[in-house]
Amino acid sequence: MNWIALLSSASGAAGSTAEGSKGGGWQMILLMAVMIGVMYLTMIRPQKKRQKEEQAMRDNLQIGDEITTIGGIMGRVVTVKEDSLILETGADRTKLRITRSAVGVNNTQQEKLQEEREAAKKAQAEAQAAKLEASGKQRKKSKKNKEDEE
Repeated sequence: MNWIALLSSASGAAGSTAEGSKGGGWQMILLMAVMIGVMYLTMIRPQKKRQKEEQAMRDNLQIGDEITTIGGIMGRVVTVKEDSLILETGADRTKLRITRSAVGVNNTQQEKLQEEREAAKKAQAEAQAAKLEASGKQRKKSKKNKEDEE
């Protein structure tokens, strides 16, 4: 797609005579539709995806999960109800009742994800080291074969 030609024809249609403006109206509408589409793809769609992920996280809260609220209060979930949670915070075990929408981060889930990422990195590093080691052995064998031939 030639965006420069499309923009220049759309701007040229606005300043041209009556003959040129006959075909320029649909180009302006097309340009506006493309701009709205780009805005949807860059702003609205990612926000909806993020909201779905947050809602799934809030729906999957279990007793014993360590969470942080959007206000910064950290605690452990003691009771889970339909639309609220009871948190236990601090050493004195103060209990707070909050709504599910006040949950910002599930720390337990974040720790599990972090451990999985670290395990994946470690496995990848081991596989790469094994690959390098295997290629090093092949090089030594090829050097020995060349020396034997000479």
